[in-house]
Amino acid sequence: MTTKSIPLTNELHAYLVAHGSPPDEIIRDLAEETRSVLPEHATMQVAPEQAAFLTFLTRLLGVRQAVEVGTFTGLSSLAIARGLPEDGRLTCFDISEEFTGIARRYWARAGVQDLIDLRIGPAADGLRELPHERHLDFAFIDADKTGYPIYWAELVPRMRPGGVIAVDNVLRGGRVIAPQDAGDRAIAAFNDEVLADVRVDPVMLPIADGLTLARVR
Repeated sequence: MTTKSIPLTNELHAYLVAHGSPPDEIIRDLAEETRSVLPEHATMQVAPEQAAFLTFLTRLLGVRQAVEVGTFTGLSSLAIARGLPEDGRLTCFDISEEFTGIARRYWARAGVQDLIDLRIGPAADGLRELPHERHLDFAFIDADKTGYPIYWAELVPRMRPGGVIAVDNVLRGGRVIAPQDAGDRAIAAFNDEVLADVRVDPVMLPIADGLTLARVR
């Protein structure tokens, strides 16, 4: 037994994915196309076990209104949309028509395109256009790291009591303890900000590159 999360070898990671919620053909094809067409950006895609967790969490929370900041080629949004009910809605913010063009094809293939409202443009501006009342059940932040505090500031007041914000890449490959660039420093400062925010109850999990879940009070 151990008192901390164990490291994952490639073999153990494959076992974990295979014995959790194995990716179906659509997810496998999306991941493969992303690696093939956008090899220099492929690491921006969420891990397969993280996608499965997002679907599980969306269903568990009974999410109807969700927001995603940073869509890329659509794996995380596909996962969230699959957890929504028929009258649910996921609003996605991204700045790339190229990347989200891939996402649109896979949303259609999965039959969730009608649940997703994709808005191209700066996420900060888009978030400010959302209703100000506390109406969101779930939000997922996975975009430019220096923008995290801005997205957090716009989302927390719009979350219903008990709503959850999930934030990706909060460990930055382990570099948060010794930041090496602006992104690392931004995430390290952001993590401190979340910890000190009395409006939320946060927990940081060692899923993929680190995932913070914050329940809004």
